Amino acid sequence: MNSGPAATSTVTTKDPAATAAAARPLSPRALYQDVAERLRQQIFTRELQPGAWIDEQRLAAEFGISRTPLREALKVLAVEGLVTMKVRRGAYVTEMSPGDVGQVYHLLALIESDAAAEVARRADPAQHAALAALHGRLEGLVRQRDAFFAANEQFHMALLETAGNRWAVQVVADLRKVMKLNRHHSLLRQGRLEESLAEHRAVMSALQAGDPDGARRAMLAHFAAGLEAAST
Repeated sequence: MNSGPAATSTVTTKDPAATAAAARPLSPRALYQDVAERLRQQIFTRELQPGAWIDEQRLAAEFGISRTPLREALKVLAVEGLVTMKVRRGAYVTEMSPGDVGQVYHLLALIESDAAAEVARRADPAQHAALAALHGRLEGLVRQRDAFFAANEQFHMALLETAGNRWAVQVVADLRKVMKLNRHHSLLRQGRLEESLAEHRAVMSALQAGDPDGARRAMLAHFAAGLEAAST
């Protein structure tokens, strides 16, 4: 006679590989990541010029590494758009065409104008104060081009983070790396820092007024002026 459901027992099995992986201490950042960052900075500072062939043998000797981590680093930079891999020819620093510049600015304008509208719509007082502080740094750096570059990028990325779309932050971070390849960067033109600062003031005014449409328009105008400066 069946007196009821048979008793069951739960057996937990452990995957030996997973257990070993969990017990393994985390390793420091891989060598190829450090190599990628070093190459990235050489590209940004024009030590490696746009369009230049990347001599893997020379760089491996210079860095004191084998070519394996160097090639892994080049793959990372290729994904970011900073390096172009050509079949049987090797790696080259990406060279921006006028069409490339226009496409990058178009995407940045769409994403960042949307972010500006979102910030104007829902940012709290503390977030507004943080953005105002970053803008204040820009006001004090208008005579220091390199420092202005860095503070300008920090402001734009902070605006995106405040808007709260992490995918937009990731896309823009990559696009801004590619922007640095442009030989005629918008902020390099004489008088452009002052113009850019005035455009930032218009963005800040709309943000502080809680005007989403005004913030969107001001950011679109900012990128339109930047593209014009970068194309001349």
